[in-house]
Amino acid sequence: MDRWLINGVRSSALAADDRGLAYGDGLFETLAVRAGKCRFIEFHLDRLTESCVRLGIPFEADNSLRKEIAEFIAGEVHGTLKLIVTRGKGPRGYAPPDPAWPTRLLGFSATTPATFPHMGVRVRYCQSLISRNRMLAGMKTLNRLEQVMARAEWAHVPAEYQEGLMLNDRDEVVCGTMTNLFMVRADGLYTPALDESGVAGIMRSQIINIASDMQIELKETSVSKMDIRTAEGVFLTNSLIGLWPVQEVEGQSYGIPPLIVQVRSALAKLGVQECQ
Repeated sequence: MDRWLINGVRSSALAADDRGLAYGDGLFETLAVRAGKCRFIEFHLDRLTESCVRLGIPFEADNSLRKEIAEFIAGEVHGTLKLIVTRGKGPRGYAPPDPAWPTRLLGFSATTPATFPHMGVRVRYCQSLISRNRMLAGMKTLNRLEQVMARAEWAHVPAEYQEGLMLNDRDEVVCGTMTNLFMVRADGLYTPALDESGVAGIMRSQIINIASDMQIELKETSVSKMDIRTAEGVFLTNSLIGLWPVQEVEGQSYGIPPLIVQVRSALAKLGVQECQ
């Protein structure tokens, strides 16, 4: 990130005893800034507030935060905004401080919107597993070490694959390192259930809404490698990339079926420029 605000003050120095640094005790949101505005900001702030409630962090994304964000990105055109909330500073030990005084961080980096990969992206399976934990499932916590280890698996050939798919200990495909997964089958769309692990992505929720509006059957269920192998099409989503069709998963090739084109067009109408 090019610049940071910490609790409303321009700074890049976090207190050494902040629990976000010591224990990953916090949450984050990554928002696409397009044409000077944060895309889907209300969805991001709602998820952040709900996750803070689940973790017992006394923080609510209110109008003062919205104002702070608006002032922070004023004059910017395109970029990436990162919003982090930690439980704040605390004494040594895992027990949460009572009361807690959360730390909020805003970071911005000017970035160009991703180019839509018309031919699709190449994807691999990761050896690093994603844990199952219902208490943390769906949330975007600061604990991303599993994703770090998974992404490191092809760091030496970064251009060979654009993403990696992560499995749990039951050999179920849960998500990408930074994306949610969808499959196209004859009877509609399928996406992994996230009741035990994974992040309930904002773009994922938009796809679910689009499917409902278009009366496309969508099932949230367990997904195996064989399910992916026999799918008509596969695509990935997140807040920054929009929608990436998958061209290949470790030698298995896929086309772009009409349903992916329809969903991509619906996203474009919602202002997801990457899909235009």
